[in-house]
Amino acid sequence: QVQLVESGGGLVQTGDSLRLSCAASGRTFSSYAMGWFRQAPGQEREFVAAISWSGGKTYYADAVKGRFTISRDNAKDTMYLQMNSLKPEDTAVYYCAAGEDFEFVSWGQGTQVTVSS
Repeated sequence: QVQLVESGGGLVQTGDSLRLSCAASGRTFSSYAMGWFRQAPGQEREFVAAISWSGGKTYYADAVKGRFTISRDNAKDTMYLQMNSLKPEDTAVYYCAAGEDFEFVSWGQGTQVTVSS
C-alpha cells in the first residue's frame, strides 16, 4: 500500500480559496487512481473528487463541480485539490485516498477545512 499525508487545510472565510495537497510514499504513486473525500461532523464520509493514474480522467461530486479542481503531479508523488469559492457547507475533514481502478484502499489521516460565514 501507499502512505498518504494531507496538508493545506485551515480556517478561511466564505468565498476564499485553499489548495490541499496529498503527498504519497511507498508504492508507485503513478500507478494509482487518487481521490478526495470529506467528512463533516455527524455525517458520513462523502466523495469529493477523483483522478485517474494519468490525470486524464477526473470526476467530481455535484456539490463541488465548477469550484474545485483535482490534479496530480506524478513526478512529485503529489495530488492536489484546488478549492475556490468556498462555502460554510464545505467545512469538513478532507481525506485523500489511493487505489487501483478507483477502488480506494489507502487513506490519509485527514486535514481540517473550516469555512466561516
